[in-house]
Amino acid sequence: MTEHEETHHAISESAASQLFDLRTVIAVLFGVYGIILTVMGLFFEDEAQLAKAGGIDINLWSGLGMIVVAALFVLWVRMRPLIPPGERK
Repeated sequence: MTEHEETHHAISESAASQLFDLRTVIAVLFGVYGIILTVMGLFFEDEAQLAKAGGIDINLWSGLGMIVVAALFVLWVRMRPLIPPGERK
């Protein structure tokens, strides 16, 4: 294998490890569920559901909280990216 091929192989492995970072998967899941709950809380709540929850729109607040958690996971991934095992010091 030439030096160029080895470099390309190392870059593709690094990209694959970044793609399947568990923090990214968790962020996407929290983000999707957060958006769904926020939309449900904003547009599909009725008075009976609010009465059961003591007047608090639980879907809205849970959704917003999940979106914040997703943003924190994304921030964590951006600030502390994975380092492939061969590049550790």
